[in-house]
Amino acid sequence: MKKISAILSGIPSFSGLSERQIEELRKIVVNRHFNKGQIIFSEGDNGNGFYVLVSGLVKIFKVSLEGKEHIMRVVGAGEPFGQVAVYAGRSFPANAQSIAKSHLLFFPRTAFVEMITKNPSLAMNMLSVLSMRLREFTVHVENLALKEVPGRLAAYLIYLADEEGGNDSFTLGISKGQLASLLSTSPETLSRILAQMVGKNLIEVIRRDITILDLGGLKELAEHGRSIT
Repeated sequence: MKKISAILSGIPSFSGLSERQIEELRKIVVNRHFNKGQIIFSEGDNGNGFYVLVSGLVKIFKVSLEGKEHIMRVVGAGEPFGQVAVYAGRSFPANAQSIAKSHLLFFPRTAFVEMITKNPSLAMNMLSVLSMRLREFTVHVENLALKEVPGRLAAYLIYLADEEGGNDSFTLGISKGQLASLLSTSPETLSRILAQMVGKNLIEVIRRDITILDLGGLKELAEHGRSIT
């Protein structure tokens, strides 16, 4: 397994830190491993630290009073989560669950806040990551409020392609049911729209493997959020 110091150096939040600062981080970090389906933290739990995903996949979700689950975000490798509650000294506002076997690094709140006060560069890095996450969340809310499901799906597929470095082909890391929850729709509606996109030669779908065939058409759909005709 890669050494913790090497893992920390490769995480965007900690880029640009000196070897000494990375070593200080290594001293406070805790290795944690979760099997698929394990709860990492629940809404209302004390925000006693935050996590960075090294490998695997984690979903952040809330559950309605009726028991319906809504996925707010899917966390990929290298991404932090739970840090807002830590900075604010509050409880976690949502649930986190591993949806694949996952390796995480846990940063205890007290020790990490002490490090930030001593290392302005670390504070700026974390602020940059939080700003990016806020922008993504804002776009997600706009998509849910202003676009129909085809537009939401098109925008998300473009986002996934961008995350893969602009690669037209990628693999969905989550199930179609989880993707439907993320886009606030039903699995049946999602399957129908995917079939329509395939029929219009916008994308090709083979199980969880997706290839974008017409990026311009997909961008137009994402921008206007209209139905597929």
